[in-house]
Amino acid sequence: MEKKNLRIVFMGTPEFAVGSLQRLVENGYNVVAVVTQPDKPVGRHASVLRPSPVKEYALAHGLPVLQPLKMKDEQFLEQLRSYNADLQVVVAFRMLPEVVWAMPRFGTFNVHAALLPDYRGAAPINWAVINGETRTGVTTFFLDHDIDTGRIIAQRQFPIPDDADVEYVYDGLMQLGAQLCTDTVDLVLSTDGNAPSQPQQDSDAHHAAPKIFKETCAIDFSLTAKRIYDFVRGLSPAPGAWCLLTPRDANAPAQVLKIYKTAKTHESVAGGALVSSAPDHNAANTHDQPTSVEVGTLKAENRRLLVATVDEWLEIVELQPAGKKRMAARDYLNGFQHPEDFLLK
Repeated sequence: MEKKNLRIVFMGTPEFAVGSLQRLVENGYNVVAVVTQPDKPVGRHASVLRPSPVKEYALAHGLPVLQPLKMKDEQFLEQLRSYNADLQVVVAFRMLPEVVWAMPRFGTFNVHAALLPDYRGAAPINWAVINGETRTGVTTFFLDHDIDTGRIIAQRQFPIPDDADVEYVYDGLMQLGAQLCTDTVDLVLSTDGNAPSQPQQDSDAHHAAPKIFKETCAIDFSLTAKRIYDFVRGLSPAPGAWCLLTPRDANAPAQVLKIYKTAKTHESVAGGALVSSAPDHNAANTHDQPTSVEVGTLKAENRRLLVATVDEWLEIVELQPAGKKRMAARDYLNGFQHPEDFLLK
């Protein structure tokens, strides 16, 4: 069979999936239909429906689009069967029931943005960066009953530089995933649907990659500077790490502050940072000891904004105050007087 005769149904929603769909279309593969999420209500009153990036690409290239609310809906299943797909390709979509993934004669494979079995879940790119990984990659695997557990077809590695944020890794994996997608389709073609695959090796040591919520993005300044540095870049530019800018005056309100970029200073916090600023009245020779500072303490130094972590001062490079645009911290300091009067919590 030639690739122009292999009938493919593509399933995906975000921009990450567009990379693979685009590569299939531009390289002459026979994509007969696209399945994506229903249009998303947006705006103040949710009165505007926004199509997914995959839908926008599909319509621009004349591809039929299906947008089921429920994957087991009989009308949707009838439509899907009508395309008589030989193969289904899934990239950043939703969990599929067996009646869907088992429908094509050559099965359904997924392009996942991690080196499975590590980082199974909805946010593998974010969690790899948050955890300070130096490499990640993409995996293609055949779908089965449990999420991200199917037999692995192929993998490609991708290095994560120490200064990379999620956007950098996302863009790199989108292109690498698109290449692996077409390579996997070619393998399916060359083996007449019998592409070799290997079962995943389960282990308790593997990281999870659960969906990220607002509360997930709160910064804990009692961690080390390195862990906070990785946490911030693992959520930048979206959804963005945040904290509370809290006046030491307990009568003043705290404000949400988003932090998009930090820099390691390797400058130790004198005396070690404390989780609580309460004095230790039992400490001996207190006048001879370095003065400890509270975790989250701010200071301005040579037009740099620094925050105390449990071990080192961390420079805040880019941030977004409540109600304002993202800006450089040095610009923020122009209107931010006496940072030592505030804590980040």
